[in-house]
Amino acid sequence: MIRSWMVIGAVVLIVALAINRITPSDIQWFNRLQRPRWLKIEAAIPIIWTVIFICGAWSAVIVWEKAPGTLETWLRMGLYLLLEIVTMSYTSVMCKVRSLKVGTIIGGTGAILSVLLALSVLPVSESATWLLLPYILWSPIGTYTTWAMMHLNPADV
Repeated sequence: MIRSWMVIGAVVLIVALAINRITPSDIQWFNRLQRPRWLKIEAAIPIIWTVIFICGAWSAVIVWEKAPGTLETWLRMGLYLLLEIVTMSYTSVMCKVRSLKVGTIIGGTGAILSVLLALSVLPVSESATWLLLPYILWSPIGTYTTWAMMHLNPADV
């Protein structure tokens, strides 16, 4: 029997692989950008996002299992999916268009969507809402960092 966590995990992985298309020239562009001096944890960012995605997927599992297949649950799953698409679009779209401003807008959109998702999940499950807290806390930090990088890299706004 296929379990809900397997399906949700597969969707998260498939969306991530489908959207996260970065070329060597994208990586070169991003690596040459100046970073704020206070940014000391850049190497940990992939680990942080991995934890955030695991928490988000587990939150979705909890919500799905509370009322599987209902219209309200499907709508919430749509919000989870939209949030993942926006989040995964951050790096690939920002690098393709070579614009930190676009990255900042995408990051801010994700931050807003995460709060809206948490508010929609709260009536269903407090624990599912708590699992969204890492995203809600980290997303504005990443968005602010991208915004700060705009000022250090004016040619890449």
